[in-house]
Amino acid sequence: MTPPAAASPDDGYLLDNARSEAGARFDALRELFDSSTFRHIDELGIAPGWRCWEVGAGGTSVVNWLAGRVGTAGRVLATDIDTSWACDAAGGVVDVLRHDVGRDRSPGGAGFDLVHARLVLVHVADRQRALRMMTESLRPGGLLLVEDADPALQPLICLDEHGPEQVLANKLRSGFRALLAARGADLAYGRKLPRLLREAGLTGVRADAYFPIASAACDVLEAATVRQVRDHLVAAGLATDEDIDRHLANVASGRLDLATSPMISAWGRRPAEPGPA
Repeated sequence: MTPPAAASPDDGYLLDNARSEAGARFDALRELFDSSTFRHIDELGIAPGWRCWEVGAGGTSVVNWLAGRVGTAGRVLATDIDTSWACDAAGGVVDVLRHDVGRDRSPGGAGFDLVHARLVLVHVADRQRALRMMTESLRPGGLLLVEDADPALQPLICLDEHGPEQVLANKLRSGFRALLAARGADLAYGRKLPRLLREAGLTGVRADAYFPIASAACDVLEAATVRQVRDHLVAAGLATDEDIDRHLANVASGRLDLATSPMISAWGRRPAEPGPA
C-alpha cells in the first residue's frame, strides 16, 4: 500500500477531505448510502478474483467491502486526492494511490472488472474526461457503476417547509448549491448518467435512484456540511453567522426531517471485443 498523502490547498474542491468535518461526513454518507451501493455491486455479480477501481474513495467503507468480496485472488485500487484515510484500508488486497480523476492520467491500464465512483463526478470540472478514463479502464465485458447526486432534481433539504426553521434550512441549502455551482459542480448531473454511459459506448445501461428522508444520518451530514462551508457561505453573503448558528441548533433538535439530494445510480458494461473472423 502506498503511503498516504494530503490534498494540496489548490485542489479546488469545496468539501475538502482534509477538514475536520470530513470524518463525520464520511460516516453519515456510509450510513445513508452503503447499503444501496453494496446491493448494486452484488447484483452486478462481483466475485472473488475481480480487479476493481474505487474512484474518489474518500474513506474505507466501500474499499474494504470490495476487498472482502474479491478476496486474496483479487485487487482493489482506491484513489482520491487525499489519501490520509489509507491506514484503515484492508492490507494485502487494497492499493491506495493519490489521484485526481479530473486531471491525472489513468492509474491502472485497461483491465478492471469493475470501476465504481460515488458522489464524485458531480464535483469534477472535466467530468467528460473523467468518465472516458473510467470507461477505458474497463476490460472488455467489465462493468462501470457511477452514483451521483442531482441536487437540482430535488433542491430542498426540508420537503415539508411548514415553518421558519424549515425555511431557514432551505435558504442555507440554496446557498450551498450556489457555492457548488460556483466551483463548477453540475447540479443536474445525476439525471444525465444513463445517457452519458450509453454515449460512452457501454451496453445494457440501467439506472435507479435512492432518496433518504428523515434519517439521523441526514442530520449528521447536514451539520458537518454546514460547518465545513460556513466561512464560504458568510463570505459570499449567502448567510450570516446568526443564520448558521440558529440552523445548527435546529438540526440538533432533530425536528427538521431533513432529506438528501437524490442519488442516481447508473451502470453499464463495456462491450466484449469481437472474436477473430
